[in-house]
Amino acid sequence: MISRIDLRGDALPEGPALRDLLPRADFDVSAALEKVRPICEAVHHRGDAALIDFTEQFDGVRIDRVRVPADALTRALEELDPAVRAALEESIRRARLVHREQRRSSHTTQVVPGGSVTEKWVPVERVGLYAPGGRSVYPSSVIMNVVPAQEAGVGSVALASPAQAPAFENDPAGGLPHPTILAACALLGVDEVYAAGGATAVAMFAYGTESCPPANMVTGPGNIWVAAAKRYFTGKIGIDAEAGPTEIAVLADSTADPVHVASDLISQAEHDPLAAAVLVTDSVELADAVEKELQPQVEATRHVEDRIRPALAGRQSAIVLVDGVDEGLRVVDAYGAEHLEIQTADAAAVAERVRNAGAIFVGPWAPVSLGDYAAGSNHVLPTGGCACHSSGLSVQSFLRGIHIVDYTRDALAEVAHHVVTLAEAEDLPAHGAAVKARFAGGEQDGHSDWKVPASK
Repeated sequence: MISRIDLRGDALPEGPALRDLLPRADFDVSAALEKVRPICEAVHHRGDAALIDFTEQFDGVRIDRVRVPADALTRALEELDPAVRAALEESIRRARLVHREQRRSSHTTQVVPGGSVTEKWVPVERVGLYAPGGRSVYPSSVIMNVVPAQEAGVGSVALASPAQAPAFENDPAGGLPHPTILAACALLGVDEVYAAGGATAVAMFAYGTESCPPANMVTGPGNIWVAAAKRYFTGKIGIDAEAGPTEIAVLADSTADPVHVASDLISQAEHDPLAAAVLVTDSVELADAVEKELQPQVEATRHVEDRIRPALAGRQSAIVLVDGVDEGLRVVDAYGAEHLEIQTADAAAVAERVRNAGAIFVGPWAPVSLGDYAAGSNHVLPTGGCACHSSGLSVQSFLRGIHIVDYTRDALAEVAHHVVTLAEAEDLPAHGAAVKARFAGGEQDGHSDWKVPASK
C-alpha cells in the first residue's frame, strides 16, 4: 500500500541531492498555467458573464448572479447544525487568540540625534479570500483566511467559493457556495461572498468585475488551477503561496504508537489522491507495525478508492528508513513538510531542532487534525518543500511594513559625505548631487573630498 525508501548505512547526501531522494507529488503548475490563461482573460473582458458561463461549465450549475445575497447567508446560519455552529465558534475563538498576538506595532529607531526611521505597519486595503469546495467543503479554511485578515485590520474582506449543484429539484442551496461555507462567513461577519471557483475566482479578484471590485491580494488554498492562476497574476496582485497537494511527514522512533501514526497518515491521504503521507523512522519494527495497521484502518474509513489508496500508493508517499533521529531530522528538514509530526522520545526537544516545516505537531496528543480545526494555529501552510523559505498564513501576511525617514539638516549634514562617496562609487553622481544641492554654501573640491558646511 505504501512504498519504502531505505536511507540507512551510507552517509546522507547534502542539499538538493537529499531532496531528490524523497517522495513528492507531480504537480506541474507551468502546464496548468497555459490552460488557465484564456479563462483569466475571459473574466477580464467579459466580467460576470464569463463567471456565470464558467460556473455552468465547471460546476454544473447555471447561476443568475455571482454575488451571494445577504438572506442566503442569514438562512445558512439559521439552518446550521447547532453542533457544527458550536465547533466553528470555538475554532474562531481559538484562532483569534493566536492571531491577535501576531499584531505588529510601529517602532521608531533614533539613528542619530535628529535622524530617525519609523517602521509602521499598514494592512492591505482589500483582500479576496478563497475557500475550496471540490471533493470536500472547507468552512475551516474560511476561518483560517478571514481571522488573520480581520486581526490585521484589513478594511475590505471578500470571499469566494464554488457554486454547488442542486441536490434536488428546487434546492434553495443550488447555485450557491456550500451552506456551511456561508454560515462560517456569517459567523465571521463577512457579508461579501461570491459563487466563483478555481481560476475564475482568482481572476475575479485580480481584475474585478461588475459585481466584485478588484482586490490587492488573494489568499487561500486550492487545486492546481488556483495555484496556476495565482502564478499568472503574481506581480499584479499579492498572493500568499502557490499551494500544492497537502502533505504530512511524521518523524517517529520506537516509542511511537503505530495506531496513531497510521491514522495520521490516512487523515491527510483522505484529502486528495495526490496528498502526500511520509513516515521517517529509525525503527523497522515501527515501520512494519504501521504498514500492518494501515490496511484495517483504510478499510474502515470512507473515500478509500478515490483518494486514500491512490495517495498512499503514489510516488508522493513512503516510509523512509534512517539510522537515527539525527538523520531523521536532516531528512524532514530537506523535505520541508506542510505538516510535521514529532512522535519520538523527548519530542519537544526534537521539535526545537526542526528548521523547515509549515507547522510542527509535538507528541502523541497533537495530531495534524487538531491544527486543521481547533488548535488556534493556521492551516494555510506552505507545501511542496516551500517551508524552507516561506511561512503559513498569518496576520503578517496582510500587513505591509513602511519605513518613514525623518532627518533634520544637521543629521543629514553629518552623513552627507558618506552618501556622496557611495553615490560616486556606484557611478550615480545625481544621487550625490541631490544631497549637495541642500548645502549650496558648501565647498566642492572634487567629489570624494566634498565637504558640507558646519552644522548650525
